[in-house]
Amino acid sequence: MAATDGEKLTNAISPVGISGYEGQKRTCYCGELNEKDAGSRVVLMGWVNRQRDLGELIFIDLRDRTGMVQVVTDHNRSPESFRIAKKVRSEYVLCVSGTVVRRAPGTENPGSPTGMIEVMADDIKVFNRAKTPPFVIRDEAEPDEGLRMRYRYLDLRRLPMLRNLELRHKATLAIRNYLSQNGFWEVETPTMTKSTPEGARDYLVPSRLDPGRFFALAQSPQLFKQLLMVSGVDKYFQLARCYRDEDLRADRQPEFTQIDIEVSFSDEDQLFAVIEGMMKHLWKEVLDVEIDLPFPRMTWNEAMERYGSDKPDTRFGMEIHDITGLVQESGFMVFRNTVESQGTVRALCAPGCAGMSRQELDSLVAQAKEFGAAGLIHLAYLPGGEVKSPVRKHLSDEEVAGIASVTGAREGDLVLIVAGPFEVAVTALGRIRLSLGDKLGLIPEGKYKFLWITEFPLLEKNEEDSRWQAAHHPFTSPVARHAHLLESEDESDKALIRARAYDLVLNGVELASGSVRIHERELQDKMFRLLDLSVEQAEEKFGFLLEAFEYGAPPHCGIAFGLDRLVMLMAGVGSIREVIAFPKTTKATCLLTGAPSQVSPEQLEELGLLRKADKQQKTCK
Repeated sequence: MAATDGEKLTNAISPVGISGYEGQKRTCYCGELNEKDAGSRVVLMGWVNRQRDLGELIFIDLRDRTGMVQVVTDHNRSPESFRIAKKVRSEYVLCVSGTVVRRAPGTENPGSPTGMIEVMADDIKVFNRAKTPPFVIRDEAEPDEGLRMRYRYLDLRRLPMLRNLELRHKATLAIRNYLSQNGFWEVETPTMTKSTPEGARDYLVPSRLDPGRFFALAQSPQLFKQLLMVSGVDKYFQLARCYRDEDLRADRQPEFTQIDIEVSFSDEDQLFAVIEGMMKHLWKEVLDVEIDLPFPRMTWNEAMERYGSDKPDTRFGMEIHDITGLVQESGFMVFRNTVESQGTVRALCAPGCAGMSRQELDSLVAQAKEFGAAGLIHLAYLPGGEVKSPVRKHLSDEEVAGIASVTGAREGDLVLIVAGPFEVAVTALGRIRLSLGDKLGLIPEGKYKFLWITEFPLLEKNEEDSRWQAAHHPFTSPVARHAHLLESEDESDKALIRARAYDLVLNGVELASGSVRIHERELQDKMFRLLDLSVEQAEEKFGFLLEAFEYGAPPHCGIAFGLDRLVMLMAGVGSIREVIAFPKTTKATCLLTGAPSQVSPEQLEELGLLRKADKQQKTCK
């Protein structure tokens, strides 16, 4: 009995059909073909992006990780291939043999890299069929991110996602090559280590061989890289996997990759030069973009004063101004009372916004309150010299003119003012600045503005228990001029101490954070006492590091980049989930595998986490 077309197709895609791959060798990738290849014989392998049946001709857009090319099957040229092509559907996996030809005039697609040619198929093999996918695989992202993450292997077939993975690969390769050429060694450090206070909750791993005891998944290689400096490694780096159990957002994941760097006998200037060179190399190698060196520097205090942020976006102006001196004796009592209570009054000018509606102004007030401000005052400098404001009658003409002079306000501009404690006032205006900068189109695309932020506060007050804690981490050195304040009896002095800590910022995003480390036991002991750690607590948690300092620790400093965040910015996407192959949701779950999941009572018992009596009770239930 003769086989039907359906049976022939089934045979072509059966395991027997798949074994035909052994005799096939791919000659090139789909997206690599162009007009120069016209007349060449090719063997392509990939997925069906789309099939179009026009009767005597069938067109297939064949896709692989490099792009797509149009394949044509002609009933008269190859009846068998035509018959198979007629049955294939989206996401079938094919091997196509044929000849590259120029497209007929008028049928070209100049918008596609392969749009001037097509492949006339002589032979088509189906390696595997595919069910209808839960969403159309196209360059535009599926709006339901949950669906994308549930079927991530399908989402990754989209060319933009593959480009992100390719960019990540190129970036890591460029970083490794640059650091290696500059004398750095890549050294791996433990993933499972001792639980130490590093700012976030640890993920814990129970020990089967030592019941009741736990490893912690490393939040960072911080202590080990310092020990490597004590060991004489001198220049270290690592693309380290790190784990933190913390609330998630668009640029944060429970597991992430860190470009970890540490160097001995170096200060900030020397480290900055290395990092700036790495950024220049990376941007040129991967993006073919030249960036200017050296990067500008700004202290933490200056950044907060001017931009209301320790990671300012300097691609546009609209800076914050101090008008405290202008209004300290103002008839508007909110200003006067704020100054008398040691607060500050800050303002920024929104160009061309004098005509902003009541609804828009109310929205800005809500934003200010969201970040701790008691309110938001506005002055609209209207054409003709009129100034409109709810508090205009309480301000003198001199104050109104002075505010315009300090902020640079002109006719048609809007001045926004916040009065209160320093950090509250500047932070609220800083957030409004970013919101208005985006709304007014002041932030240029395709521009990279790097910036070093230096001299962060060494300590910060924990509002819950009113104790001092390390703003960076407890191994950060204070600046030399403030070292004596570590032992001051005056509590207010602690807020003044500045650290030899620094961040690298790009376009308003923190790229990297680092510091000059404490390398002497005496100074480290002082720091622990300042953080209210007893000698016993310090010994229990960090005894191995303190002991190492007694055997000759060199001066050293370091920095760590979030690789995911770095690639996100290079790719121009808004979430690190777009540059991670298999990310987790904001609830730290993997929709693809179903992790975290329950484990059997036997596993828990083996780890000492479940008693036999508990197991029996669960079984009875």
